Order: sequence, then structure tokens, then C-alpha cells
Amino acid sequence: MENKKIKHSALHEKVGISPPEIISSNAVNQVQKFRKTQPSSQELIAGILLGNISALSRAITLVESTNANHLAKANEVINACLPHANKSVRIGITGVPGVGKSTFIEAFGKYLTGLGKKVAVLAVDPSSTISHGSILGDKTRMEELVKDENAYIRPSASGETLGGVARKTRETITLCEAAGFDTILIETVGVGQSETAVHSMVDFFLLLKIPGAGDELQGIKRGIMEMADAIVINKADGDNVKKANLAKVEFNRALHLFPAKKSGWTPTTSTCSAITHEGIPEVWGSIKKFIKLTKENNYFFEKRKEQNQYWMLETINEQLKTNFYNHPEIKKLLESTKKAVQNDEISPFAAAQLLLEKYFKK
Repeated sequence: MENKKIKHSALHEKVGISPPEIISSNAVNQVQKFRKTQPSSQELIAGILLGNISALSRAITLVESTNANHLAKANEVINACLPHANKSVRIGITGVPGVGKSTFIEAFGKYLTGLGKKVAVLAVDPSSTISHGSILGDKTRMEELVKDENAYIRPSASGETLGGVARKTRETITLCEAAGFDTILIETVGVGQSETAVHSMVDFFLLLKIPGAGDELQGIKRGIMEMADAIVINKADGDNVKKANLAKVEFNRALHLFPAKKSGWTPTTSTCSAITHEGIPEVWGSIKKFIKLTKENNYFFEKRKEQNQYWMLETINEQLKTNFYNHPEIKKLLESTKKAVQNDEISPFAAAQLLLEKYFKK
């Protein structure tokens, strides 16, 4: 019998020489060993107080963890850092997606580090309601600031928290302050009610707008406008300069319709360009005036006391909710109760009351 020749496709690839291993197995083992090693609370605390970024990042990861075993350790670190915190200016920055928050924060952050400030950026990235994943691309968009030795950027997934504010952002602020960062910038997702949550953890609230969006009048939302301490019209460059100045006038008029703030501060409106950096120094000038005024009339310190109380109550609410849904008996009853509600066998309110009574009788 004649041996039939095996026909090969024109795209057939001949077996070549395997490329040499470019990754040292020894290096891989060392990295894996380092990652598995969990530093003690005291090691993390000491590292944070020395300004060690690695210790700060690991502590934030610990604080953000949903693992119940990490809670005690995280609380120990936070409590030890508290006496070294509260020495920064906390600035919330919000605006609709596309307004240029990341670009503005990079320009603003670089300006501040140029003044000798140490800047921490806490960027909250929206989580998908379907896959529950986040891109966490803020470091990529702030490519200049991320290389600045006086800046620290920490993107966090919003998770399931209302409006998209990271669950542990408040504790992260404390850790960053203890590590020596004197200016904290908190970027919101820019949708939902994240603005309300961020407003309750910052000293100064900055609202970014874009010119020519058609929202100078009808889009003035009372809630967000009343919270804003400053409105900055971004992208005021090129052909947008005229539109930005017009928007500034309109927003300035609108601000006069709102009641006076408890702080005694009159909100400002200005224009800037995160690309050309024009108007950036003026934004910082407004913030400095606000801090000076509110410290002199004691509003700054009273507001922080109120915020601490607010976050204590929020933490209680969150913990009660977590305990309720993790209770073994509630877990068993929840699915069957859901089906009963769907089939109109019981009202949603009666079902909720039934589950709560079961929980409190545990």
C-alpha cells in the first residue's frame, strides 16, 4: 500500500523552536509569597504614619473588604489613624459624565502639587448592575498626576451603594489624612444620588458644568445647586469660550434665587479649561477663601462634627441591613416569601413585617 501524503493547508504552521522563558519562576514565587503575607495591624499603622503608599493601599483594601474576618483588623487600623487625621481640606467634585471630571482633577491636582500640596484622589468608578464589575480606569486617564510623587490616586468600585459612592470612602479619607495627604479630592460617579453622599463627607462641594449643553436654565436642579459651593464651567477653550461666559452669567443669576447658606458663603461661578489650565488657580483661590471664612465663623468645625454623627448612623443602618440578609433563617424564608409576594398571596408590606418579626425574635 502506498502511504498517502498528508495534505496541509496553506495556513499550516510548522513546529518551531519554543521561545525561552522570559519570566523568572523565582521572581514569580517571591511576588506570590509577598502577596500572601498579610501584614499585622501594627505594621500597617506604622507604614501609614510614615507615608508608605504600599501600606496605605493595603489598608484601604482591608477597609473595603466585605470579609467579616477583616472588619476587626480594619477598625483597629482606622482607630489608630484617627488622632492623625482631620488635617486636610476635603473637596467633592461632581458633574455629569462627559463634563471632564478626570481631566479637570488631573489639571487641578498638578496645580496643587506644584504649590507643595500632597493630594489624594479618591475616584469612585460605577459598577455594572449586571456583571458587578468596574473598569477602574481613572489612573489611566490621569497619566501625569499618577506619576507625581506628591499625589495618590485610588479608584474604587461603587458596588451596590446608593448613587455610586464607594462603601468605605469615609474611612479611606481618614487613612489618607493619616498618611500625610493634606488635600483630598473625591470624584463622584456623576449620576443618581452620589452627590448627596459625597456632600456629607467633604468641606467644599464643586459642581462642574459644560457650556452649550442647553441646561443653563431648565437643567438647574435645585438640590444639586443648593449643595454646590462653587460652579465651574469646564472646557472654556477655543470656540467654547463665548458659550462658557454666557453659561457663567446664567448660573450666577440662578444662584441668587436660592436661600443664603448656613456657612455664610456666597457660591461662586467661574470658567476654566482643564486643557489649557486657564482658570484653575482661581478655583483654588475660591476654595481658600471658603475655608478661611468657615473656620473663622466656626462652621467648618461644626459641619465636620455633624458629618461624624451622620456616618455613625449610616454605619449602623448598613450593619443592620447586612446582618438581616445574612441571618440563616431569613435566607431560608426570603425566597419563598418573594414568590408569595409575586403571586399576590401576601402584600409586600405584610411580607416585610413577617420577615422583620422573625429576625427580631431570633
